[in-house]
Amino acid sequence: MSRVILGKDIEQWMKDFPHLQQLMKTEPITWINDRKSNHEPIHLTIEEAEQRLRRFAPFLASVFPDTQANQGLIESPIQRVVLAEQEIEKQFGKNPGNLWLKCDHQLPISGSIKARGGIYEVLAHAEKLAFQHGMLRESDDYSILADESFRSFFSSHKIAVGSTGNLGLSIGVMGAALGFQVTVHMSADAKQWKKDLLRTRGVEVIEYTSDYSKAVEEGRKQAEADPTTHFVDDENSTTLFVGYATAAKRLAGQLAEQGIEVSAERPLHVYLPCGVGGGPGGVTYGLKQEFGEHVQCFFVEPTHSPCMVLGMMTGYHDRISVQDFGIDNQTIADGAAYLRYHDGRGFNAL
Repeated sequence: MSRVILGKDIEQWMKDFPHLQQLMKTEPITWINDRKSNHEPIHLTIEEAEQRLRRFAPFLASVFPDTQANQGLIESPIQRVVLAEQEIEKQFGKNPGNLWLKCDHQLPISGSIKARGGIYEVLAHAEKLAFQHGMLRESDDYSILADESFRSFFSSHKIAVGSTGNLGLSIGVMGAALGFQVTVHMSADAKQWKKDLLRTRGVEVIEYTSDYSKAVEEGRKQAEADPTTHFVDDENSTTLFVGYATAAKRLAGQLAEQGIEVSAERPLHVYLPCGVGGGPGGVTYGLKQEFGEHVQCFFVEPTHSPCMVLGMMTGYHDRISVQDFGIDNQTIADGAAYLRYHDGRGFNAL
């Protein structure tokens, strides 16, 4: 008997969405969104987020030595990857031009793109609490946040998050550094070393035998029952989203330093790893603010966990799951991002 999903059997689903057949076989596909639309700007501007990160820079530089090279800013370099260029030419018989890597795996503090959004949300929450209790003003030197009086204050407040690993690591490390009580709900695919590291920082790690969605669900449920807990919602948080978006202006500056012009004649193509979409969505939003129609962004997912393309392609988003279609959702991919730049010769930036 054929499975029925949201009132339709598999045959009807595949008829309505031909890419599903390959998706269910865990084969690579390319799906181009033909339903793109312009939405109202989110309530918090990228410039406000950038200003907040600069206010926190003295604190970050005092607590995390790996941020000192950038005066407390959380940023990564771009780097040309010649071996990748050679391999692409070898496999496809075409010179891809210069290929560059945006090295977010080198972001200080937690070593992933989550160091942008996740850490930013913790800082925004800490600032809000300190403002509300008259302990901090925008004109202050934020290095005072490292004082014991602030740690004592934040210790009466809690932060929770559900994560496959990287977001939880960012939230946990930064939250603990400020003094918060932090609980990270980790899904089954989270790496053991991330759990161990969090525990060494005094973070409570709750492990689940199921996947990411269960960890988020349980984390949200427990946080809702405790008014002192701030839940970092990877699926819905605009604060996370704007934190990710700050990457765009900084990348634009790095491209300019390399003499890379982005225009209608020389568009920028960006390839981003994708989980639930918050990280790549935020970066895409920021890049669109910087370059408008001169940038094209592509989300890249593991073939065994294509949740974003399934939701967007069908229009059912979080109402359906890859498991509904027999896809096992088993992957070890933590992601790496690259962007591609065309100038007629095929100049690429990663």
